[in-house]
Amino acid sequence: QVQPVETGGGLVQAGGSLRLSCAASGRTFRSYAMGWFRQAPGKEREFVAAMRWSGAITYYAESVKGRFTISRDNAKNTIYLQMNSVKPEDTAVYYCAIDPTDRGTAELDFGSWGQGTQVTVSS
Repeated sequence: QVQPVETGGGLVQAGGSLRLSCAASGRTFRSYAMGWFRQAPGKEREFVAAMRWSGAITYYAESVKGRFTISRDNAKNTIYLQMNSVKPEDTAVYYCAIDPTDRGTAELDFGSWGQGTQVTVSS
């Protein structure tokens, strides 16, 4: 059973930065994409960013392009989300998930969700 665990959330002022981490423990797949999603209060969960196993292919939501950067360390089974120039609308619970198909393009392919970490951006 693969279990991702997110860390790094917290309170940050608008314009500031925050770095989230997600470590996948347990029996991991040979190669898999990992991604970040978020859910704000009263809203649907939405895709934020994803990266394939090789690290060569990444995907970003339009709302975070140019501000957020996803990266990974396969030796540590860990991905990161560097969040810069954050905005109040980035406030949400951020979830990490694993896509064993290594496509990273379809939310339905993502399973093994973490418990989430709260990010709150104050204005």
